[in-house]
Amino acid sequence: MDDARYTLFELEDATGVPARTIRYYIQRELVDRPEGEKRGAYYTATHVEQLLRIRRWSEEGLSLERIARLLSAEDAPPALAPQPGTLSVRTHVHLRPGLELVISPDEIGLDQAELRQLIRSILDATDRAVGARSKRKE
Repeated sequence: MDDARYTLFELEDATGVPARTIRYYIQRELVDRPEGEKRGAYYTATHVEQLLRIRRWSEEGLSLERIARLLSAEDAPPALAPQPGTLSVRTHVHLRPGLELVISPDEIGLDQAELRQLIRSILDATDRAVGARSKRKE
């Protein structure tokens, strides 16, 4: 567990977010209030994480209102564009001619057995849909 404690200005250095902006985010309840009181107040790794998340979303072009909804879990997290140079692995499953399923194993969070079961289910559903379409044509 990270027991690091930061002053406001150390937090500013750690996150690249100006102290004035940090205070504003606290006022808007986007970031938790510091621990302790007055001169003994300090910030933790949780504050660093919160600020870095807000900074990343802001740099992606999200408004503070949208960020507030994301932080309060009223919105689904945005699909952020990968940073240049980021590697990603995709699994391509050819279901039928002209139909391909692309899966990102890291993002979906399924183990190999669950992934195989998902693919089997999709193949079965595809076969049923194509079979039903073929019968309508006859």
